[in-house]
Amino acid sequence: MERLFLFFYENRAFFTFLLLEVICGWLIVSSNHYQSAQFFNSSNSLVAAINGFSHSVGEYFSLRKTNEALARENADLRTALERQNQLLSSVRAQGSADTTIINRFEFVSAKVVNNSVDRVINFITIDKGSTSGIREGMAVIGNAGAVGKVKATSDHYSVVISMLNVDVMTSAMLKRTGHFGTVQWDGKDPLFVNLNYIPRHVRPVVGDTVVTSGYNAVFPEGIMIGTIDHIALNDADPFYELKVRLSQDFQRLSYVTVVKSYLKSEQDSLETPFLEVER
Repeated sequence: MERLFLFFYENRAFFTFLLLEVICGWLIVSSNHYQSAQFFNSSNSLVAAINGFSHSVGEYFSLRKTNEALARENADLRTALERQNQLLSSVRAQGSADTTIINRFEFVSAKVVNNSVDRVINFITIDKGSTSGIREGMAVIGNAGAVGKVKATSDHYSVVISMLNVDVMTSAMLKRTGHFGTVQWDGKDPLFVNLNYIPRHVRPVVGDTVVTSGYNAVFPEGIMIGTIDHIALNDADPFYELKVRLSQDFQRLSYVTVVKSYLKSEQDSLETPFLEVER
């Protein structure tokens, strides 16, 4: 405290001069209409700029809550849309609504807390786990398309096997023709995957849409995967070599949606004995 008083005392001439300058400025402003108008206009502009900057900073720090709210809303909309589609399919197939089929899928939003794209086997970590009803084997989709499948869970986190994983194969379909195959990453470019087992009698074209086939209980049918970017067919090959540009940019994942399939265990229990016999 003594040093502060000493500082003011040693610089008393400067502070006196500064005080007099402020008083003179105030007298000029208060005594002249033009200067008064200019001063208050400038001060209002400065205050407005400061308030605008403060508001922008507040909006920036509230973006996370906004994004979380939008992700939850998106998951709710996906659930409602999928149930509507299942309702229409059930009515067309059976003439009545089967509530079990209609409610077979539910969507839960989650935030990505870790992600990799530069390995041969890539994984994604999300901030939802078993306490949120997440279980191993559930599908995960992003805002632009399929992402992967849940591999393991803890109470509050889950690890997802990314589609950018050479060991992952996903049942897919050419939307235009209805022919199905398998999507698999070759471990090279994170923007592309390969679509395998499309027979040579099919006529795929560049730009064709590739979606999930629905031939498993994990992904709902019609989830976007990407578009065909390159086509090759050797004379002796029974299948095309198709390169698909992914619709989902895995390097920009922030929020994902986990797909709860309530009929997956029933379908798996029915198919498992046949798969074991086949082996």
